Amino acid sequence: MSDTKLRNFHEAQWDESLIFEQSVPGSRSLLVPDVSGQVKGVTGDVEKLLPENLKRKGKPALPELAQPQVLRHYLRLSQETIGQDINIDIGLGTCTMKYSPKINEQFVRSPKFTEMHPYQDDDTAQGVLKIIYDFEQIMKEISGLDSVSFQPGGGGQGIYSNAAVLKKYFEEKGEAEQRTQIITTILSHPLDSAAPATKGFEVISLFPNENGYPSLENLKAVVSEKTAGIFITNPEDTGVFNPIVREFVDVVHEAGGLAICDMADYNGLFGLVRAKELGADMCHFNLHKAFSSPHGCMGPGCGAQCVSEELEKYLPRPRVRFDGKRYYTDYDGPASVGKIRQFHGSLAAVMRSYAWVMSLGRDGLETVAETAILNNNYMMKRVLNEVKGISMSWAEEAPNRLEQVRYSFEKLLKDTGVGAEDVNRHLLDFGFQRFFASHHPLIVPEPYTPEPTESYSKADIDEYVSALKKISDEAYSTPEVVLNAPYNGPISKLENDHISDWRELAVTWRAYKKQNGLA
Repeated sequence: MSDTKLRNFHEAQWDESLIFEQSVPGSRSLLVPDVSGQVKGVTGDVEKLLPENLKRKGKPALPELAQPQVLRHYLRLSQETIGQDINIDIGLGTCTMKYSPKINEQFVRSPKFTEMHPYQDDDTAQGVLKIIYDFEQIMKEISGLDSVSFQPGGGGQGIYSNAAVLKKYFEEKGEAEQRTQIITTILSHPLDSAAPATKGFEVISLFPNENGYPSLENLKAVVSEKTAGIFITNPEDTGVFNPIVREFVDVVHEAGGLAICDMADYNGLFGLVRAKELGADMCHFNLHKAFSSPHGCMGPGCGAQCVSEELEKYLPRPRVRFDGKRYYTDYDGPASVGKIRQFHGSLAAVMRSYAWVMSLGRDGLETVAETAILNNNYMMKRVLNEVKGISMSWAEEAPNRLEQVRYSFEKLLKDTGVGAEDVNRHLLDFGFQRFFASHHPLIVPEPYTPEPTESYSKADIDEYVSALKKISDEAYSTPEVVLNAPYNGPISKLENDHISDWRELAVTWRAYKKQNGLA
């Protein structure tokens, strides 16, 4: 197949200082009006409305700039950023980077939505409560389970909330001291081990066999009367679907444990597989991935938590109920694990996802999965046949993949000295976002995990593969070109060694000043 012509790309490069460094005392972007005497029922200073413990001791140290300087600063930064709406974002596998319809942004930015307050009376919030309730019913159908909470603020919180429910379940059964172990797989998402560990469970991780997933015999060897449950991602980030997952679940159930399915990699399963048919007692979906709500720089996320009828009483509160006439907020739940996040969670993610699902319907969701699988397998054939130095994990034993693939640049590294991280940096020179490699531990050496979702056309995939071929060709002919990349971005090659030491990270302005002797 002939290569797609690669576009000439060079990103803007601004020597832009931090906004705090641009601050000019006395500058203002807006003038806040004095509301003294304008609050109904209050005369004089409105500060007396606030409890003393909520009042600041001093003014916040905010940068002071006029509107043109603020606008100029953030527009310059935006020109140095690559995101889903400006590039072909196939490389961020497991993140399910897909197009988020812009009409959905109009919904979440409407004052009818943004001006809602979580404490206002339910009778004045019937529209929002109806959306939450109705989308719960949709998610019950998608998962096959009986109750849903949108309170978790992301996939990690969804897994943590499931672990909390699991622990509460065995506490009420009087088996908490016995059920101390969780089983997961090493290629499941790391939070499938970290979240249960946070709740005090001992975690046992199963490693894949020659088929790309653990054997049933290995599972049976670790299941015991101590087993509280299994946390498993299926398909895992390798794109391999575990065909005996129901047998896994049955083994755990027979031992008295529960099954928790991580459905974060769900984009290739819409309308084809439900958590219920996998045997799950609980699961979670990432609305900020498969359901099109954007990640938004790692948020706002929503890990929709779905549970069986038996576990509903443990879900976070509040819940939204409907009595046949009105929707209302229910805080009652003596067995609840309590709050995982404030109020009802990230409702912007819920609203976008609700609109996305409603626009597609059941048949449309199934088409999403089929297109994602088709895109991935088309790209897989091109990459394996045309990009020198790349291979696929478990290629012979598990040749079929769903929505993504974990490749390896191990051969490229051995042949040329160019590894996955070098390829990753050089992709920036063609206008592509850096790719996702792998969670730790790196079971697949020199990993590379792209995910061509349903949003990408054949032309998009062809352009992306052409860039991979170009980089591979350069690695074999002039490896120093790849090793010294990137060239066309806002920054050049950076050494990452220091990032491993958290004490050298400056995530706030005050920390930056302290580290650089400016405080």
